[in-house]
Amino acid sequence: MGIWIELGIFGLVFVFAWHQMRDLKKERLKSEKQQAQAADQAKE
Repeated sequence: MGIWIELGIFGLVFVFAWHQMRDLKKERLKSEKQQAQAADQAKE
């Protein structure tokens, strides 16, 4: 039974890490988009 507890904890950690990586990627894309817009406005 102890292995199921360990697998459950590992699963929760894995899902949490996946969620954090997804959010990080989304924020990075948003940041790059804002920098591109700032660069375009600086050219004008």
